[in-house]
Amino acid sequence: MTRLLAPPLSLYIHLPWCVRKCPYCDFNSHQAEHLPEAEYIAALERDLDRQLADRPEPRPLQSIFFGGGTPSLFSAPGIEAILNAVHRRMKLADDAEITLEANPGTAEQRRFRDYRSAGINRLSIGVQSFDDDLLRALGRIHDGEQARRAVHSALAAGLEHINIDLMHGLPGQTLPMALADLDQALALGTGHLSWYQLTIEPNTAFYSRPPRLPDEDDLADITDAGLERLARQGLQRYEVSAYARSPGQRSRHNLNYWRFGDYLGLGAGAHGKLSSEPEQRILRYQSTRLPADYMARAGQAWPVHAVAESQRIAEYMLNALRLVEGFTPEDFEQRTGLAWRRVSPRLDELCRRGLLQPAGSGVRPTPRGMDFLNELIGQFLS
Repeated sequence: MTRLLAPPLSLYIHLPWCVRKCPYCDFNSHQAEHLPEAEYIAALERDLDRQLADRPEPRPLQSIFFGGGTPSLFSAPGIEAILNAVHRRMKLADDAEITLEANPGTAEQRRFRDYRSAGINRLSIGVQSFDDDLLRALGRIHDGEQARRAVHSALAAGLEHINIDLMHGLPGQTLPMALADLDQALALGTGHLSWYQLTIEPNTAFYSRPPRLPDEDDLADITDAGLERLARQGLQRYEVSAYARSPGQRSRHNLNYWRFGDYLGLGAGAHGKLSSEPEQRILRYQSTRLPADYMARAGQAWPVHAVAESQRIAEYMLNALRLVEGFTPEDFEQRTGLAWRRVSPRLDELCRRGLLQPAGSGVRPTPRGMDFLNELIGQFLS
């Protein structure tokens, strides 16, 4: 009998403020006229207390991720206070990964060593580009030299796990420009790189006033040349846009998402997913999005809904098909509680079409499947 089993558990903490909203950003982020750090931390504590009162959680946290917004606008003592509040209420795995997203601004750089002392052991730096003209086109407030200094500062602070966020397909970007960005990121020697194409999302300034982006042929050339360069430099692709120098440098928090693990969500607009073994249900919830609303209402119960069986398939595939390693029948059945036969005919057909290939007892995307990932995932969304 197929049964849903409780997977590893992570915690996402959303800190929603930025110095300025970027024109391509569709995240729940807000320009910081005033940063109510103490009030927001108190709200996070009330939120966590309520969530654990509703569903006491015996599983240890495998990872914590501070996302935003720009979490590095918060002080190191503020980040430490949040982590201490979590420690008082929940168990953490001895080797828990604790990530903070940071921008390359000078003020944030001065805090890197203090963040490490507060408990942060992985930093994700939002570089996006090293080209000053492209950074201006993206509405970023740092320049290329600040980006390079930020990575050097993080390394000097003793942080051994550092990710660089880098985009390609930017307004006016050519193949040589994209490869120059990639070469500069690689030269810094960090263990992880997120390299992904700029997409224009609804509800952004770019959507209202679209910039001129490289055409499809140019984008394909950038992708092909970039993949070859990354492989030659020893960065292993393990997800469609994630590359690591070794398995130990992979993002464990993001892997838990992509493997359809469970996670608690704290903060304005944060959402969570929890698997209930006794009830054989998958539950989802989301908090209110506006920071002022969130601080006023934290401590109340957020609306919860059970994920229908048909939707479980779509949600699982939306994540697992991004992984180079693919997934097995055991993975699918334990994380969804559904029988493999529910999806195996469609997976066989996608193998025949060259988008998937057998991998042990399971399947994984082919290189062509990675190139046409939206088409691949789309087979399970209807």
